[in-house]
Amino acid sequence: MMATPNVIPTLQQVNQCQQKIDAYITSIDENPERRDGAYPYYQFHEPEKPIYGTVIMFHGFSSKPDQMWRLSDYLYRNGFNVYQATLAGHALVNPHKNWPQIDLKPEYKKPLLEAVNQDPLLSRFLSNLEGQSQPLSSLQKLAIFRRVLKLNPFVLRDIIEALSSHSDPDFEKYFISSHMDYLNDARQRLEDIAAMPGDVYTVGLSVGGSVALALGADQPERVKKVVAYAPLLNPVEDQGQEWQISLIGTLDIQETGWDPNLQFPLGCISATNRFGDFLLAEETIAQLKQISTFLVLTENEDAAHLPTSQAFFQDIGGESQGHRSFLYDQGDLVPHPMVSPTEVSQGMTNSFWQSLYQETYRFLTTGEIVPSNMDTVEQGTDLPSVPPV
Repeated sequence: MMATPNVIPTLQQVNQCQQKIDAYITSIDENPERRDGAYPYYQFHEPEKPIYGTVIMFHGFSSKPDQMWRLSDYLYRNGFNVYQATLAGHALVNPHKNWPQIDLKPEYKKPLLEAVNQDPLLSRFLSNLEGQSQPLSSLQKLAIFRRVLKLNPFVLRDIIEALSSHSDPDFEKYFISSHMDYLNDARQRLEDIAAMPGDVYTVGLSVGGSVALALGADQPERVKKVVAYAPLLNPVEDQGQEWQISLIGTLDIQETGWDPNLQFPLGCISATNRFGDFLLAEETIAQLKQISTFLVLTENEDAAHLPTSQAFFQDIGGESQGHRSFLYDQGDLVPHPMVSPTEVSQGMTNSFWQSLYQETYRFLTTGEIVPSNMDTVEQGTDLPSVPPV
């Protein structure tokens, strides 16, 4: 049975939240490295109007908050306050400086780069990559990794060993990492709405899905439910690829993502992987067992490792513990960026985005989903309708 909005924010409470968020937006606007179109925003109902609670939304890696504006608008129109946050650092350009990433400490990086620049094969290979707009292929990453390993196999193997698990004590010996900025920044966004009464819900896509999960695990007394679309818990198929990405990411190789006009160092991808390791840790999983979670996955996954996400769902308790999950099969032609009906990936868009929005609303208000409504273009008549594009 659908719940009814019963949280009534006062004028003072709404104003306090608006003032905090506005101050945050102003700080971004005053930064000379601000990124156009990447500002956070909020949609709050008038004071004294009953609401369900407040949803904090997190977009995907390298994207912007407007990636999920249609979902935000749908939830707002149907009884939620919404705060569209910007991922840590993503409101700014110069990702090598401002975005979470992993890098070797200078005493290890400097001799490695010198060896790379002196190697005729690698220097030519990296020169050929300059200006390449497409992400590195698995074959290219493996080729770079194998060549780098030949430069100093003994030291590099020690470094690789430090990447073998999230808790390896030698990781901090070799690496500087700001991957936990994703959670630290999300905590600040939650603090922005501390004055708002009622439950908080987190919703996110890809890396944003991981952030939504992490904030729920970190603040279980405040976050009631989590919805994660294709969370990026692990972007690769095996641990060997993790080592490759993390090691060659220290060579300052640039890639592009959802924003074709912005390049970021491969070390930023290493940070998303390390942040996923944090979510897979026993302590985090134990916390998430307490929070009702809805995981939406797709077999047409080209970013998040599907088996890792499926195992994660079972680890947090699965259906028997009140969590919900849905998997779009390959024939549904649903890509990784499944939330936006206009975003094309691998030639696919999500034709079922309207029913996805409806089931997200159902889960947030009741804790349940109707799987048969997930992969149909016909919207459920028992839920608020979603406007067409």
